[in-house]
Amino acid sequence: MIDSYKHKGLRNKLVDKIRERGISDEKVLSVIQEIPRHYFIHDNAFLPYAYDDIAFPIGAQQTISQPYTVAFQTALLKLKKGDKVLEIGTGSGYQTAVLVKMGVKVFTIERQKTLFDKTKNFLPSIGYRPKFFYGDGYKGLPVYAPFDKIIVTAGAPYIPEGLQLQLTVGGVLVIPVGDGGVQKMIIVKRVSDTEFEQEELEEFKFVPMLANKE
Repeated sequence: MIDSYKHKGLRNKLVDKIRERGISDEKVLSVIQEIPRHYFIHDNAFLPYAYDDIAFPIGAQQTISQPYTVAFQTALLKLKKGDKVLEIGTGSGYQTAVLVKMGVKVFTIERQKTLFDKTKNFLPSIGYRPKFFYGDGYKGLPVYAPFDKIIVTAGAPYIPEGLQLQLTVGGVLVIPVGDGGVQKMIIVKRVSDTEFEQEELEEFKFVPMLANKE
């Protein structure tokens, strides 16, 4: 795989567009600029558009999220180096790579076996080594909890209670919630052992979050 000067120039333009849309976290923008998104697009028909701010299908009825969405969710997490982060929905591994590049400890779970197998092999081959798990994202990873941050990269019909309970006190869950094709981005903060605060943000379109691991 080649990361050319042309690719880097296209990433610079992409970052400018994301910044214009309101993303101001320079660390997040720097990471988006560094990661070759075209590596994560395995359908040659979409390669010419790898640095357009749009989503693409990646198989198993899943998508690689548009860069703005990746940047938006990542910025909401307010990551600190060394944070322990659970990602629900490994998918292509692009969001996973962004998290790893942010200097956090990433635990990522995928329930589509074909994507899990592909990404588990692919990410380490280009230098990204999170901890991979095949399982049901609704259940999270209670054995490895608690987590400082949890990010969900698919649209959920509700906020799974189990995920909230896997947060540290002071921890944050970022999750798109809603039935149908549109979700509201929700931030859940655990303020005590029994109390949680929620903040509702703008609308996004995600593929649905699926339960019942095959």
